[in-house]
Amino acid sequence: MNTPPFALHSNLMVLSPLILLAGSAVVVMLAAAFYRHPRPVMMLTLAGLVLSFASLFLSQGAGSPQVTALLVLDHYALFFIGLIVAATFVVVVLCYRYFGGDESRHEALYILLLLAALGGGVLVASSHFASFLLGLELLSISLFALIAYPRFTERPLEAGIKYLILAGFSSAFLLFGMALIYAQLGTMQFAQIGALPAVFERGLDAYGLAGLSLILVGAGFKLALVPFHMWTPDVYEGAPAPISAFIATVSKGAMLAMLLRYFVVADAHQSQSVVMALSLIAVVTILAGNLLALRQDNIKRILAYSSIAQLGYLLVGFLAFGAMAVEAVAYYLAAYFVTMLGAFGVVTVLSRGTPEQDSDMLNEYAGLFWRRPWLAGVFTAMLLSLAGIPLTMGFIGKFYVLIAAVGASLWLLVIVLAVGSAMGLYYYLRIIAVMCAHGSEAVTGQMAAPKVKASLAESFTLAVLALLLIWLGVYPDPLIRMLETTAVHLA
Repeated sequence: MNTPPFALHSNLMVLSPLILLAGSAVVVMLAAAFYRHPRPVMMLTLAGLVLSFASLFLSQGAGSPQVTALLVLDHYALFFIGLIVAATFVVVVLCYRYFGGDESRHEALYILLLLAALGGGVLVASSHFASFLLGLELLSISLFALIAYPRFTERPLEAGIKYLILAGFSSAFLLFGMALIYAQLGTMQFAQIGALPAVFERGLDAYGLAGLSLILVGAGFKLALVPFHMWTPDVYEGAPAPISAFIATVSKGAMLAMLLRYFVVADAHQSQSVVMALSLIAVVTILAGNLLALRQDNIKRILAYSSIAQLGYLLVGFLAFGAMAVEAVAYYLAAYFVTMLGAFGVVTVLSRGTPEQDSDMLNEYAGLFWRRPWLAGVFTAMLLSLAGIPLTMGFIGKFYVLIAAVGASLWLLVIVLAVGSAMGLYYYLRIIAVMCAHGSEAVTGQMAAPKVKASLAESFTLAVLALLLIWLGVYPDPLIRMLETTAVHLA
């Protein structure tokens, strides 16, 4: 049957954010092929991201959000696509000077970032296992190359290989789980698979139980939930600093947003088995992530273990289910994006241009308040937000998750969240104390980390992130109102 011209035009308008991302990748690839110079390629990448972000407003109300059985670009999907595009914009800005600016040839990096952002966008808009797998693989394959970039350095190459192997295993788990669920239900659409949790009450057969378990295992690897977290500190440490920021935000955020859609549509809280399994994973993720971070002396590894614990907090909000859970997870993810981009942004600015020379050892930050007060202030704000201190987005996000968990009577998870937050405060304050060091410690830090001048674009980006962190921590009402609309459309 032919699609009516009006319906085709409507679908194109709804899909415009993803179409523009894909088109930008093609334009940037052609520009890099005919004109090998990083500055215009970087500017084209930023322009494509700006256009894609602007098209989000055109996509709303342009037609039915359900585009075929594969994609649904409702308010929920558009919100997270906006987060992904904005985070990619920040990473592109951070990458330019880090990878050598005009003195290097790193045009391929921007193509990979656009393709990874496109994969994340497809992932959060998925309403079918086929589009889920397509978006996930587009994101993962791009990340293999991004982590190992540039390929002639040892640490990124090692990190890329580790991620390649473990991501391959997780994708195999996911694909096999999808096949088993299809074997039982005969469909791969999320809306129709919504009947799956109800089957638990009547006795789920081996296919459905094994399929759901394999999907949870595969997603656990992608989200670095305990016990599937082993790759995270090594990959974060070995990857270039801005790429570590991209993995921590876009990769994990896209997967969590997709899973939240699936579990809300599937009404999975009706299954006690699913809730118990996810509750156990949340508890061990929060405790293990914080405990393993306590004795680390590498900033990127501390942020890696911190991100594991943060995903545990997000899982607590996830388990509350309903509209409040959607609002809590969405706000916390927005706060997590801002804080992780800001924290890794400071590491990027202080680094000397290659992953082998990242300023990631704790002693390199000794006396930073006296040497680079502006950067130390931004880093302190990001760390306090991760700790959930008031007047930051992190406090509002953690409070939102806590309220959602209390409303759902998840008392054990509430207690674990409080204990984990107290443990996390120690290693965040430890970094701040090192930055405030005087005397010989400050001299050691100055010798270990020679001054690297930040570009105007990097300084402006960090300033915007810091302002967002404080503004939405003091006055979160605009974002909360937006999230209420998002939650209503999903729940």
